[in-house]
Amino acid sequence: MHILIVEDERPIAENLYDFLEGCGHRCDFAPTLAAANALLGRDTFDALVLDRCLPDGDGAQLASRLRSTGNSVPILMLTARDTLDDKLAGFDAGADDYLAKPFALKEVEARLQALLRRAGGRTAAARLAFGALAFDPAAQTATLDEAPLTLPPKAVRLVEILLQQPQRVFSRRELEVAIWGQAQESSDNLRSVLHTLRKALPAGAPVEIVNVHGLGYKLVGR
Repeated sequence: MHILIVEDERPIAENLYDFLEGCGHRCDFAPTLAAANALLGRDTFDALVLDRCLPDGDGAQLASRLRSTGNSVPILMLTARDTLDDKLAGFDAGADDYLAKPFALKEVEARLQALLRRAGGRTAAARLAFGALAFDPAAQTATLDEAPLTLPPKAVRLVEILLQQPQRVFSRRELEVAIWGQAQESSDNLRSVLHTLRKALPAGAPVEIVNVHGLGYKLVGR
């Protein structure tokens, strides 16, 4: 499951991110409505974990906007606003479920799984491929010549990003925001993920990731 966590309290966001990725899901993080809108504009998510009290507005505004545009992505509101009126307002805005803080991480994951089951009729995202390299969004796996690549979640995410637009140059910042939800202070984090993916591709593989000096990285055939 690809989950967008919209939460401005960093410790809460990190706990959710680490726990849900440990459960096998892929997560992105947005600390504001503006950051969430940017991510939603360029990617598809299976579910949202949405706080209401955000620095630039109420998360209910985002839920309302998504519903008004026909976006039916399951939304779990996770917030300290726990009165009955707060909950009713959240449901009116388009939330599918509402959980008050403090919460148990296992319950969050269970509720997200339940929401995904209810939304099971939605069209699955398309398989991505470039030459022999492919990404299956349903299984969240990458393959080369149909053989699975053993990769950690962030390297799998990198494969997905590069396969969305093969031969396009992605800047360091673009890749960092897509993988971690924000730019990284050190370039070492991205270099480590790139190294892991390059190491997983055997010598002579029909695709490779190349550095474009001063611009970024791109996936090419050879």
